[in-house]
Parts: sequence; structure tokens; C-alpha cells
Amino acid sequence: MPDPPLNPFRFGNFVIDEFADRTAELAEVEADMRNGQDLVIFAPRRLGKSSLVLKAAAVMRRKKGLVAYLNVMTTPNKARFAERLAAAIYADVAAPKAKLKDKALAMFQGLRIVPTITVDPVDGRLGFSFGVGNAEADLEKTIEMLLELPAKIAEEREQRVVLILDEFQEIIDLDPNFPKLLRSIFQAQPDVCHIYLGSRRHVMRDLFSDMNEPFWRSAKQMEIGLIPPAQFARFIRRRFDTTNKALRAEVCDRLLDITHGHPYATQELCYSLWEQTPFDREADDDLLARALELVLQSEHAHFSLVWDGLAAGQRVLLEALAREPGRPLSGAYRNRHRLSGPSSTQTALKALVERELVEREPDGSYRVMEPFLVEWLDELVT
Repeated sequence: MPDPPLNPFRFGNFVIDEFADRTAELAEVEADMRNGQDLVIFAPRRLGKSSLVLKAAAVMRRKKGLVAYLNVMTTPNKARFAERLAAAIYADVAAPKAKLKDKALAMFQGLRIVPTITVDPVDGRLGFSFGVGNAEADLEKTIEMLLELPAKIAEEREQRVVLILDEFQEIIDLDPNFPKLLRSIFQAQPDVCHIYLGSRRHVMRDLFSDMNEPFWRSAKQMEIGLIPPAQFARFIRRRFDTTNKALRAEVCDRLLDITHGHPYATQELCYSLWEQTPFDREADDDLLARALELVLQSEHAHFSLVWDGLAAGQRVLLEALAREPGRPLSGAYRNRHRLSGPSSTQTALKALVERELVEREPDGSYRVMEPFLVEWLDELVT
């Protein structure tokens, strides 16, 4: 007897096998990588920007392109940044002939600080360490030389190199002067495509849209948003159908009314609903309600921490925007929701936007970004 199908929905990790949509965005990112066009992607949290870029990178690698990926969030200091950058260049950009310890050592021999290279006894991967106690100037020069390596490799091998820097805004915490250093190096690398991603959108916008910042107008800007419900509905129902379960069209519509096409939230709720639905059965409203209840239980600890970290005025405003997205600075909105004066409301609104809890829509209104936070707040106040 064959094993039963596995849950076809995934959330929490990168998803590069199958997307619900993003066809146009994927084609655009792939083209930018091929053409060497630097790109910065703006998107709210958990909308799949990293998955999108990594899927395009996988296509690039299949076509023999050289792609290095570095998550700056994993580099709490300059030494770790140098180590992770060296590892990314070695693992993803170095040709197969260089993937030996002596070849790797030769590649980094000219650095100001030569790394100590270790071999993992389990998987054979090389690790790089720049030690401790090095002079700050020597470490910074080593990072500068590492950042120059992708362009040298691209020239030597006559191949396009793509350097992906995820959570790029964290570069400021490493050193406020790092953006100036990186920009001075990257602008002289025509054969390297630089892709910048970040989860703190207001910081990323400042980096790339403020004329006083080194990265001002240095990269093509791309926005990705929610997935249209019609596109998502076809994806969801197909995955139910191919795993011996079914989902009524009207129940699928109600599910998407909750998540608004938010990729992470939709996958999470679909995962829960699929688990609640027996094989050879159809998911109905009762099962959807149970699935949502379980999701809110799993998110409770996270949302409680968020709530506890808010000031009183921010809580009141967040509750109001959960009930009614709109223009909280208008007198009518403040009166309806008994908010404070315009100055206090503006202060609270700015704090919520900076924390990525609330976002401004193109029409100037504001809404809560996390779909399940809206549901959680509804339960909290009722």
C-alpha cells in the first residue's frame, strides 16, 4: 500500500520549487541577473522576496552562471562578515577546479589577512576563519579585497557573477561607513550583478532613495506585493486535488479573504486546513475555522511579544487599524476610534510603520501588515 500524500503546503523556509504566481517577477529578476543589472527588491516581510531571488539564482546556476548568496543577518561583526563572504565566494562562485583546500587557500592568499581553512569531517565543506585580535584596518582591507574578488573571477572566466546580499540593511549595524565602501567597490564591477534584499523597508528605502546616501539611484528598484486571489485560488485547489483532498471554491475564497493573498499567511493557513481535512473529503467552513484557530494558537507567543513591546498609544492605534484600515490622521477616523490628537497619533503611526506592523498603501491609507495579527487582535478585544 503506497504511503499517503504529504502536506503540499510549506511556510517558514525558502520555497523555490513551485510558486503560486510571481511568473512576471521571476522572469524580470532572471533577466536582470543575465544582463548584470543591479537590483533592489522592496516588499513587506514574508512576501517571498528571498524565495523569488533564490529561484532565479537556481535558474542562473543551471545555465552555468556564478551566483553567491550572503545573508548579512548572519554576520554580527566584521570578522564573521568576512568569513561568510569568503565561504559564499568559495562555495558558489569558485569553479569546480578550485574546490579543494589548496586551491581555496591560493584564491585567498593575497588577502591582507589570510584565513585559516578547516575541513568539516562530516560533509567535507571548507570553513574560513580570520581569527581574533586583528587590527581593524587590516580586517576592513581584507573585506574590501574579498568584495573585489567576484569581479576578478568574472573577468578571468568571462562569466557573469551574481552577488545576492540578503537583509542588506544590517550592513549599517556592522559599520555606518560600510555602505560608502561597498558602493565605491560595486560601481566598478560591470560584470557583477548585485541584488539587494531587506526586511526593514524604511531603512532600505533610505539607503536607495535618499540622495545623500551612497547607494542613491544605484540599482533598479522593484516592488512585489500580495498575490492576486484568483491566481492563489487555482494554486491552492490544485494542490488539494492532487493529494486526495478537495476544497470548495467558496471556502477557498473565504480563506483568501482572511489572508488577502499574503504568501506566508496563505501557505500557513492552507497547511493547517490540509491537515484538518481527511483524505477523500472536502474542506468546509467548520474545518477552516478549526484550522484558523490552530494557526492563531501557534502564533500567540509571537503576537504576545509584539503586543507587550508596544506603548499604550500604539496599541490603541493598532487595534483601530485592525478593525478599519484607513487614514488615522484624519479627524473623522480619530473620532470614530477615540484616538489621541494628531501629533500623538502621528508618533504612534510612525513607530508602527518602523516596526513593520503597519504599512502605507498607495492611496495614502494604512493597514496592519500581518493578516493573522488582525485575527488575533479581534480575539483579544472580544
